[in-house]
Amino acid sequence: MNIQRFTHSIKACFVLGLLCCQTVLAQKAPTENDYYKIVRMAIPEGITLEVGGLVSLPNGDVAVSTRRGDVYIIENYLSSRPTYRKFASGLHEILGLAYKDGYLYCAQRGELTKLVDQNGDGKVDKYQTVYSWPISGHYHEYSFGPKIGPDGSFYVTGNVGFGNSDWWAGKSLVPWRGWTMKISPDGKMEPFAAGMRSPCGIGMVDGEFFYGDNQGDWQGSGFISHVEKGDFLGHPASLKWADRPESPVKMRKEMVFAQVDPKDNPFVKPEYVKDEAMTTIYELGKKTYPNMGIKSPAVWLPHGIMGVSTSEIITDETKGAFGPFAGQVFVGDQGMSKIARVFLEKINGKYQGASFEFRSGFRSGVLRMAWGKDQQMLVGGTNRGWGSVGSEDYGLERLVYTGKTPFEMKAIRAMVDGFEIEFTQPANKKLAEDVNNYEVFNYTYKYHPVYGSPMVNRKDNAVRGAKLSEDGLRVRLVIDGMREGYVHAIKPDGVLSAQENIPLLHASGYYTLNQIPSGEKANIPLVTPKRKPSKDVIDAGDKANTPDNQTKEAGPKKTAAKQVVSDKEAMALLTKNTCLACHKVNERAVGPAYTEIAKRKYSVAQLIALIKEPKPQNWPDFATPMAPMSHVPQKDLEKIATWIQALSNK
Repeated sequence: MNIQRFTHSIKACFVLGLLCCQTVLAQKAPTENDYYKIVRMAIPEGITLEVGGLVSLPNGDVAVSTRRGDVYIIENYLSSRPTYRKFASGLHEILGLAYKDGYLYCAQRGELTKLVDQNGDGKVDKYQTVYSWPISGHYHEYSFGPKIGPDGSFYVTGNVGFGNSDWWAGKSLVPWRGWTMKISPDGKMEPFAAGMRSPCGIGMVDGEFFYGDNQGDWQGSGFISHVEKGDFLGHPASLKWADRPESPVKMRKEMVFAQVDPKDNPFVKPEYVKDEAMTTIYELGKKTYPNMGIKSPAVWLPHGIMGVSTSEIITDETKGAFGPFAGQVFVGDQGMSKIARVFLEKINGKYQGASFEFRSGFRSGVLRMAWGKDQQMLVGGTNRGWGSVGSEDYGLERLVYTGKTPFEMKAIRAMVDGFEIEFTQPANKKLAEDVNNYEVFNYTYKYHPVYGSPMVNRKDNAVRGAKLSEDGLRVRLVIDGMREGYVHAIKPDGVLSAQENIPLLHASGYYTLNQIPSGEKANIPLVTPKRKPSKDVIDAGDKANTPDNQTKEAGPKKTAAKQVVSDKEAMALLTKNTCLACHKVNERAVGPAYTEIAKRKYSVAQLIALIKEPKPQNWPDFATPMAPMSHVPQKDLEKIATWIQALSNK
């Protein structure tokens, strides 16, 4: 054989082997960007597009409203140089936009407004009040909507206001704050439902009204709920108006306070009170007041994982043009600049289901989403006054499906004896049927008046059996210890795809189990798993998480102190755990800058303890006290604390 040809053959084999190796490595570490690309849309200079409302028009144009009170029509938005035409201006903080029968409608602070172009010149010349509601003038009295129901009615929601010294306590200062209002096209309003705190996220799912709320007082975490007439969603401030004759809500504030102590000290956190009696919104509605219209969330969105400030709710109506999740629900998050995905199912006529991470990395806080004429997602963002991990003050982007199918949990369904996971691609049979490749645990949130709740009452669910379907797309799990009213975290992190042996793009799902369905139990041989449960989520009722034990648990000091954590690694951890929503490295934000914290010379153990049990009194110049971060994994805490401490030497 010719030596030169032999040498070339060796080189070719080496290069081919290297390329194959690189391909395998790339397949083992897919990213969200491989499947859904974020495409920036051009915004002309001089336009501050703090997106408050976003809707596609029948002719293919896009209408965008801003928090500054303008409405723009964007023509040729898929081109590199779209045309922005100002359609309306001078309105008061528009936080929603809808199109109906040839007209745009928007919710201002105090009214639902119809925008009328009478002479057809492309600009509004009549602002028609459909219905107006009271406002007190408090800065937090945002109004959201409208969303249009199947009967043509408009749904509008109103934020509560806050107190002065007790800023954390939501208050309904004027009628219908913290309510959903249903408004007919001819301007007749009926109070529809109460108990809302910050109902920015609203949407229609299969013709039914849904709303999402943020973590806050009386709200343990973010969530989405199905809303029916007369429902009470949990926040008692709105019940101030429940006894009015036009109110359909049966629940009363005194009934809530008879079960839950209305504490008024934001620095006394009930999660740190040992053995304190507690209840949940599910228990309040299921057991205490079963006939009073109390509605617990259809799906919880775990705080700091799915997001921190729930926004738009939209259903995938693209019939597959946007990927494998047709008919499912996408939920925006402003604080974490991301979008979650929700699979819903009805059990005995009630909604429940699972939340999954979907896409992060947007340039601003995700507030509004809509479907474009190309059946790809339009995403509008804003940051002013509401900090987010997105680095820009505002933005308009497109989320485009690349045509590649990610290996994901497409759905999780409740079964009488466990769950069924449906995958988007066939799974590796051997790995999918190994019970040790799954972790399942359940937990809940406290229903109480302070800001948010840790994940409490955690119990691990042993996976006793796993059976994969013939096509490899569904695995039936048999688990111990299912609990109604609890979130079940389901993590098949040891399962790979059958063809490419790649891991799940997102290996965690969180199923809100409001009802265990009936049905036949799985015919699967049961085994005892060998896997030890992780401790990423710590029960706030555990002794190890009380104030007296925080410093001891935070160690070991020597191991943490020897770590060297790069800025890149630290930013990834801070983003993952939502820290950047409130803290910047060198700048004051909702909380102090990390460089300012470092100047106080805390030890790594002290920093870990303060992250788990914040002491707002240490920072009296900041109005917003930090929420406890007990859900952050211990390894992440050690690295974050080590990085903060090292800033004092820079």
